[in-house]
Amino acid sequence: MDHLKPARLKKALALLQAGDWQQAHAIVQEDEDSPFAAWAHGIVHVLEGDQQNARYWYRRAKRTFPEPFSTEKELQALAAAVRKASPE
Repeated sequence: MDHLKPARLKKALALLQAGDWQQAHAIVQEDEDSPFAAWAHGIVHVLEGDQQNARYWYRRAKRTFPEPFSTEKELQALAAAVRKASPE
């Protein structure tokens, strides 16, 4: 499976920031290998209320699952990491 193009990942991030985890989920499911998509996937599952699946995706992203979990902080950190990895 190919990694998401930066524009698709940024779209998923924007959807997450807008609270539309269902549409973000559809995008991040396109890439099960990249750490950024896995991280976003973990956030999706937190918003969905599936903590066990969220923890799985955090492990796939090689990230520690934060406790307590702050969606706002995680989205900010993911956005900063994506910007750093693919500046425009």
